[in-house]
Amino acid sequence: MKPQEILISSSKKFWSKWVLAFKVIPALIIIGGLKYLAYYLGYEVMELNSLFTTLVAGTIFLLGFLISGVLSDYKESEKLPSEISASIRTMLDDTYTLYKVNNLEKAKEFASYQRDFLDDIVRWFYKKHDTNYILEKIKNMNEYIWYFEKEKVQVNYIIKLKSEHNTLRKYILRIDTIRETNFVSSAYTIVEFMTFLISFGLIITHIEPFYFGMFLSLLVTFLIVYMFYLIKDLDNPFDYSEKGETGTEIRLDPIHDLQNELHAEDLE
Repeated sequence: MKPQEILISSSKKFWSKWVLAFKVIPALIIIGGLKYLAYYLGYEVMELNSLFTTLVAGTIFLLGFLISGVLSDYKESEKLPSEISASIRTMLDDTYTLYKVNNLEKAKEFASYQRDFLDDIVRWFYKKHDTNYILEKIKNMNEYIWYFEKEKVQVNYIIKLKSEHNTLRKYILRIDTIRETNFVSSAYTIVEFMTFLISFGLIITHIEPFYFGMFLSLLVTFLIVYMFYLIKDLDNPFDYSEKGETGTEIRLDPIHDLQNELHAEDLE
């Protein structure tokens, strides 16, 4: 690997690891500034007590409830790119076999169609195609399968193609559901409200010495806001930007690897 490629790879890893922490920095600057103003102007009118610490503990418990809810979908989502890649690879292998054994020109066209479809899937992940477009592309595969049936192709190949075809549709619909459905929105609302209350409470709470109070305020704010951003990211693991997979999005490496493999085959 070239030094430039190593540097780019290291930069991507660093950014994906710390991107959420950088997103919290504006909130820390605002809270720190307001905390200093409250201290300077004498608006620290509340004393630290057990009721306030209970409020913080309750918010952290609620964050734990939210993250446990979104993790189940996230763990399932990690498998889907590999499953899609394997499904397309299986269909391509069977299609190539039909072309070689039966010398069907239609099989060669179907293989080309699947390669283009793989590129369309990547564009769909990046929201350059809508789900209906992808489902229509999957539906159009039936035309090739019907042709193979009419040509009396071996039944086991037809069965395998139909099975992978249906499985592919199931994966696309599952990803679309995960991408478009948010975890209990009312839970997010209460966490946002509690985060505001805690931040406001930390600003007006008198803690001696001042610098310890500032440190505690920023630390608690960082933990709560960071966890909130993390949960929001985990809730939609397929929210890709134009730059690709960053932060907590599911890696599409299996699909990219298959793309590169098929493009290399085209060049041979």
